[in-house]
Amino acid sequence: MHVGELASGAALTVPVYRIKGNSNAPSVYIQANMHGAEVQGNAVIFQLLEILKNTSVKGDVTLVPYANPVGCNHKNGEYTLGRFDPITGVNWNRMYHFDESVFDNFIESYKEQPELVIEQAFKKLLLQSIDQKLEHNSFGLTTGQRIAYQLQRLAHEADLVLDLHTGPISSKHLYCPEYAMQSANYFNIPHTILIPNSFDGALDEATFCPWWSLQEKLQAAGHHFSITSATVNKESFTVELGSQEKIDLDEAYQDALSILTYLQHKNVIADTSLTPEKLTRYGCYLKNYKAFYSPMGGMVDYLAEFGKPLMAGESLAQILRMDNYGDGEPLHQITMAQDVIPILHFASASVNQGTELYKVFTKYFVL
Repeated sequence: MHVGELASGAALTVPVYRIKGNSNAPSVYIQANMHGAEVQGNAVIFQLLEILKNTSVKGDVTLVPYANPVGCNHKNGEYTLGRFDPITGVNWNRMYHFDESVFDNFIESYKEQPELVIEQAFKKLLLQSIDQKLEHNSFGLTTGQRIAYQLQRLAHEADLVLDLHTGPISSKHLYCPEYAMQSANYFNIPHTILIPNSFDGALDEATFCPWWSLQEKLQAAGHHFSITSATVNKESFTVELGSQEKIDLDEAYQDALSILTYLQHKNVIADTSLTPEKLTRYGCYLKNYKAFYSPMGGMVDYLAEFGKPLMAGESLAQILRMDNYGDGEPLHQITMAQDVIPILHFASASVNQGTELYKVFTKYFVL
């Protein structure tokens, strides 16, 4: 798929793989590597394609590795950058589109129609909205918007959307809309962040917020419309696969099985051998997913183990300050005043005061 051009005239393209389902089961869109250093999702898509060769696929599946050809080629020395558009400074995963005006006149026109008619008409409206942005924008688009909108158009064609990411140094976790909480139990992922119906520019939000808002508006108008019904069935997730700047094909195979277990639950594939792993799954509402910023500069020894509850007062990390050696305290223990579950931490041991050191679950619960 052609998504843009470089100054030299060279085309920016992304590969798109499509598997045609053998029934009218829910369709799926999966993309990876929107952020340059977050490469494990490409290995997961490879493993999905390999497994699906010998699987009965009931719903259409679209897979897009290397979703951002600018980001994945944005290198600085040994490191891949590619989290932000180097021209505009905007996060690549904050450029998708949702405009509340899409509901103008729609609710009044369709509030008496059956679910299937509403679903088909609203899907068409979302696609037209993206086409309008791509083809009739008189002031043009940024490089990132052009890439994002074309990916979003593919995503709007599907019922289920999975955007594969990783953290800096991270455990596996899932961003899940609050209404789809039960579906989180079908991924082999121990930590789930539950997201409200609030659009901030990410792909998962761009694909579930319109449907969630549609449900709320139709139900307020007296319609029984539900996005968790057998007729409509819309869900979107950001799947965080661990740490950036590396791939592990063995782990990617396990990640692929995790995704396929969810897809089996959603009747997209026919493989009854796939069942969720028995593990303790923790949930946390987005408002309680907190960043902890370093209270000082220095060299960090990250101590807390990912995914396990850390009690208040236990060591999260220690910071080495060699400038204080012999004339002060060189080691500083970092603790939290409340119980947390550490989910990810900064990629480098060298931090400035105010660096986002950890992200943690607070007020967590068992799903």
